[in-house]
Parts: sequence; C-alpha cells; structure tokens
Amino acid sequence: MRQMQVDTVELPLARSFSIARGTRTAVTVVRITLEENGVIGLSECTPTLHYHETAESVCTQLALVEHAVNQGITRDALQDLLPAGSARNALDCALWRLEAAQRGQSLWQILQLQPPQKIVTAETLSLDSLENMIAAAKNAVSRGAKLLKIKLNNDDILSKVAGIRHVAPDCTLIIDANESWAQQDLQSLFNSLEKYGIAMVEQPLPLGRDDVLRTVHAPFPICADESCHTAEDIAALSDRYQMINIKLDKCGGLTEALAMVTAAQKSNMRIMVGCMLGSSLAMEAALPIATLAEFVDLDGPIWLAGDSSPFLTYSQGHIWL
Repeated sequence: MRQMQVDTVELPLARSFSIARGTRTAVTVVRITLEENGVIGLSECTPTLHYHETAESVCTQLALVEHAVNQGITRDALQDLLPAGSARNALDCALWRLEAAQRGQSLWQILQLQPPQKIVTAETLSLDSLENMIAAAKNAVSRGAKLLKIKLNNDDILSKVAGIRHVAPDCTLIIDANESWAQQDLQSLFNSLEKYGIAMVEQPLPLGRDDVLRTVHAPFPICADESCHTAEDIAALSDRYQMINIKLDKCGGLTEALAMVTAAQKSNMRIMVGCMLGSSLAMEAALPIATLAEFVDLDGPIWLAGDSSPFLTYSQGHIWL
C-alpha cells in the first residue's frame, strides 16, 4: 500500500529577494514523500500568496486527497481531483518520481528525452536601487552569467536597464515587470528599451488588464506569466503574447506542463520555463521542460542559504546535469 507524508519546511534566503509585489527573506515550501513497497518518490512545491495559497492551504488540500493517494491514484486521475496549483504540483511530481524509481529509470528515460550536459539558466536580479542592481549584475557577470532576468517596477526603468547593459554587454537580458506597468505608455517604453537589446519582457500588465497588448508593437516577445496558468489559457492569449512562462507550481505539475508545451506549439507560442523560490528538489522536476524551452529561469536554489538534495550544480551561468 502507498503512504504519503507531508512536511512544511522554511528555507532561509542567503539575501533578500524583491519583486514589484514585495520582499522575502525566507520561503516556505511543502514537501511530499510517497512510499510504496519500499520505493520512494519525493517532491517540493512553493505555495504563493499571490495565487491565494499558503503552506496551510496546500497541506489541507493534500489531506483531503490522502485516502485516494494511498489507494493508488494515477497521475491522470489526479488532474481532475485537484485544481492547478502547488498542491497538485507536489503530488504530481512525487508520482512521477515514484514511477521512475519503481521502473529503475530516470524522468528523462520515461519521457524519452536526452538530457543535455548543461542548460543555460537566468540569474535573477532582484528589484533594488539602481546602484545595487548594477552591482548585482556586475557580480553575476564576474561569475559567468549568460542570461540575466531583471526584476522591475515603475521606478527608474530605463536607467536600470541602461546601467545593467553597460556592465553586462554580452549577456542576454530579459525583464520581468510582475504586472507593474499599467501606468506606463507601453509603446514609448518598448521603443526606448529596443536599443538595449532586450530579448523578452514578461507580464508587463496585470492579469485581466492586458488587452492593450493587442495594439502595441514590441520589438521583442512579450511573455505571459500571471496571465497563463494552464494549457486551456494558451489559445486565447496568442493575440497579446508571443511566449508563455510555464511554472510547475502555477500549472499543477509536470503532467500539465507537458500539456502546455503541446498547446503552445499548436498556437505557435514560444516557451519559457520558470520557477518560484525553492530548492534543487523543485527545480530538478522542471528540467525536462527546460530542454523544450527558449528561456530557462530555474535559479531558485542560488537564492537559498542552504540547498536540498538532489543538489543541482550552478556554475558559469549554467545548470550542469
């Protein structure tokens, strides 16, 4: 018989992490251990208050389905049992890993994907003062960063981008506004950003207020994050966005993430894979999607004071497998 154990763990950050919505100094994750006949599958999710989730609400969801889990629920059945979100992600990924362990295979083998030696991942520049963000960019470049993700709000947008580009002339730069640019003249702003060689801008407007993107010409792809949760969302977004950000915690697991890849390809949408703050245990589950994505943002562990197994190696702007 299968048994599920659920634990809540607080992971202190090595330094504060800020976006347009606030600052964090620690992250609370929920971890699942599934055991069946001596074989174990592990997983981790990060509940997000912006999506009306807490560790307590996730644990409550998991408790409600514990009997079904212990009775052997399949991944396919799970998709109808829990809504998209962190709880389903944790359980879905635990089931994937349990199956892999039972087969004596890796996720790569089950999915018939060839793991690369390394994957370029973004290093996020937390929202901060102009001077601190430039210093952070310079530090990242000195450590070999190839792709920088700039967290911005409404303040000093162009001066921050200009300063970061100056110290990172060879890096690919992407911007995440986290829905904060509703007061901006987007056409003028996009035109001004073009000279800095920006490769992508993520979620400039709030969910439900992004219709204006239909009439704005951007010289780079606009990526839907908060506006895109599951595969069902994708077709309706193609007149406003050119890219989607797939996050396991947001969509509800690897099963749904794979469905999102298929839906995005059908809609000619480009793909990014992202993450919440979390350990290597969470990032490792998203790596199969990373091989199918144009941009990878799985740098959660480098923000932690201490990582968790399976430890991924982050070096020279890459995740080394």
